[in-house]
Amino acid sequence: MQLDFDSKIVVVTGAAQGIGRAIVKAMAAAGAQVVALDRDDAGLEGAREAGAALTVTLDLAERERVLETMAGIGARFGTIDILVAAAGGVRGQVAQPLDAVSEPAWQQLFAANVDGTFWCAQGVAPLMKAQGTGRIITIASGAGLRPSLTGIQAYSAAKHALVGLTKQLALELGPHGITVNSVAPGFVLSNPATQSQWESYGAEGQQRLMDSIHMRRLGQPEDIAHAVLFLASAQAGWISGQILSVDGGRA
Repeated sequence: MQLDFDSKIVVVTGAAQGIGRAIVKAMAAAGAQVVALDRDDAGLEGAREAGAALTVTLDLAERERVLETMAGIGARFGTIDILVAAAGGVRGQVAQPLDAVSEPAWQQLFAANVDGTFWCAQGVAPLMKAQGTGRIITIASGAGLRPSLTGIQAYSAAKHALVGLTKQLALELGPHGITVNSVAPGFVLSNPATQSQWESYGAEGQQRLMDSIHMRRLGQPEDIAHAVLFLASAQAGWISGQILSVDGGRA
């Protein structure tokens, strides 16, 4: 199956490192013109090296800026065909007892994993509706389908919310020819935060996690990028509202 993205305009958020950067690289290699967004200006140099046609430094928590940016991309390139919302993560948070979680810590992870994705969807939807087709792919997590291995309550709750948002957007946008799906990664060594989490498990915890994965290996960012490309492709045109677990199999 040949996945062809020639002439497609693709926006990838969270593009400065890890999974987001791998998606930029895979999309660019498949012929797409990729616009890479991230709040990490220095990290976006890596997205440029990966093949991004344009990089934009943007904090997705700022709704008006997100909407302006999406409209500007649409004006510059003529439209936006595909949005991959890969921004999110734990933002440096670690597991805490329930009564120790602060309001700012809780809200930070919802802003990073849910709010920004919704603002991006608001920004691209008018462009996709106008052309009668489009693809939106969110990056959820195994923690959005079951309790979080890292024990971070806000992260698990936010990823569950993102799964619900994905399904709701699929229902609303489907009549306009727009599919909305999500990829839910398992444990992927993709950035310094996930490396720190892995190291925090210790040898015994690492072995327990590895034993729970059918494939007996951790994920790589490219594993997630490949799944995203399929869901963004023409071949996935009748798949919507689905959550694809890419986790090597879980016992």
